Amino acid sequence: MLQLQFLSSPPLSAQSLNPNSNTNLLSSFSSLKSTQTHAFKLNPLSLTPKPSKFSLKCRQSEYFDQQQRFSNSSSTASPPASGLPPRFYVGHSVYKGKAALTVEPRAPEFVPLDSGAFKISREGFVLLQFAPAAGVRQYDWSRKQVFSLSVTEIGTLISLGARESCEFFHDPFKGKSEEGKVRKVLKVEPLPDGSGHFFNLGVQNRLLNLDENIYIPITRAEFTVLNSAFSFILPYLLGWHAFANSIKPEEASRVNNANPRYGGDYEWSR
Repeated sequence: MLQLQFLSSPPLSAQSLNPNSNTNLLSSFSSLKSTQTHAFKLNPLSLTPKPSKFSLKCRQSEYFDQQQRFSNSSSTASPPASGLPPRFYVGHSVYKGKAALTVEPRAPEFVPLDSGAFKISREGFVLLQFAPAAGVRQYDWSRKQVFSLSVTEIGTLISLGARESCEFFHDPFKGKSEEGKVRKVLKVEPLPDGSGHFFNLGVQNRLLNLDENIYIPITRAEFTVLNSAFSFILPYLLGWHAFANSIKPEEASRVNNANPRYGGDYEWSR
């Protein structure tokens, strides 16, 4: 920029400032015009800094614009792989010298109706998994035996007294051609000193020529934890949480008014 200003305004010689030298003055202006023209045409260095500066700034701008576009596209072009809510797997385990017991809830199943609503098709349950010990603090889960507690059986366990016992019998192939070939019996009996209960699972499987018996002592504290978990999860196994979450005051009022049978005073009006 300084070079352009210097070339566009060159200093005049003493001869060109002499008022008596008109011819020399005209010659100086002519020389100035020629010099000015040559400065723009023949001196490329005078234009180098300015274009270079703008070019560098332009590259920076494009770079940051590209980075911004890339960041925006990365944040919006990666939607969740699925619109389904995340799933959580939970359970509670008890480890003893002879065996280990793991308790896990299983959710109920629903089927859609033509109206768009859902109806429960299968109640949830609690899965008990028994694994025999294979060493000190080691368990052979390849030999595990399972037993599914229904909601009614869970209710029996919850109401079980310190000195009371219960027994559940399952036939996984009941009503099928293999009925009677697999027998599962779960016995819950009080410990002799009243400090808890024995959980004893016997499995007879004629299909595999297997006769397994796994038992594990459950202390009163451990049994209290199990009963507390059973009491909490029981309404969810029945699917009542889905119904409770779907209740809206305006919809409930509209349904009750449309069908008097569902009114609160239907029983008392008969």
